[in-house]
Amino acid sequence: MSKEKYLEAIRDSIVNLDFDKSREYTLKALEANVKPQEIISKSIAEGMDIVGKKFESGEYFLSELIVAGEIGKEITSILEPHLKGSEISRVGKVVIGTVRGDLHDIGKNIVAIMLEAAGFEVIDLGADVPPEKFVEAVKKENPDIVAMSALLTVTMVEMKNVIDALKEAGLREKVKVIIGGAPVTEEFARSIGADGYGADAVQGVRICKAWMEEKSKTKT
Repeated sequence: MSKEKYLEAIRDSIVNLDFDKSREYTLKALEANVKPQEIISKSIAEGMDIVGKKFESGEYFLSELIVAGEIGKEITSILEPHLKGSEISRVGKVVIGTVRGDLHDIGKNIVAIMLEAAGFEVIDLGADVPPEKFVEAVKKENPDIVAMSALLTVTMVEMKNVIDALKEAGLREKVKVIIGGAPVTEEFARSIGADGYGADAVQGVRICKAWMEEKSKTKT
């Protein structure tokens, strides 16, 4: 098989939600000297993009989205030993968590999986995260993006508290803030000063990727 055929086969195994084929073709591609970075940038990125479109069109559902994300993570873990330190180029870094008072983490976990599959380094703070923990993580990790989730209407106010805490710490201008969750709306995101709102995991990841593309353009 040619390099292009291997890259296509890995991409298609993600789209078809086939764990076994994805492993098989990734290992064969490495044996054929296909560069790990090409598998990440072409097979995984393109595969997840197709899955995202299928989700948005209603052909795929949440379960398929999760499986595809897990396959993307697994392929990345197979590739990591073959990547030299200088080759491990992440798209960006995201600190993510469900806000204080809210123990729901399924949506947040899906976004984290999707972000990792898209090439982001993800620092997952878990659920019921107080504002000061977000601030500590931003100081320590120096992320590009802070992502917050809330599933309860009563905990939505905590998203504003986190943004206020980042302002008080002098960190707000250093990060983009994206929020999401069942009760959250675009209007609410604007009202509390968030930079973006993801209606679902696919949209959230797309926004994060767009921000990083903008950032890389301003650097060059």
